[in-house]
Amino acid sequence: MNLSATLAAMAAFIALTLFAGWRGSRPPDLLKGPRMMPWRLIMVTSAAVVLVLLVHLASLLGLHHDR
Repeated sequence: MNLSATLAAMAAFIALTLFAGWRGSRPPDLLKGPRMMPWRLIMVTSAAVVLVLLVHLASLLGLHHDR
């Protein structure tokens, strides 16, 4: 992926992480029934993808770890 695609994907996954964190932190509404979306799992998974994209961004910017 090039730099612009990496930044766009990172922005999208950061937004998804924040949205899922907000939805997962809301108290359950017993009148509506159980939640059908695992918001906390979505939040953790998208945060992991953000970390992978950060490593990819660092390698695109020339930050290599040489032995």
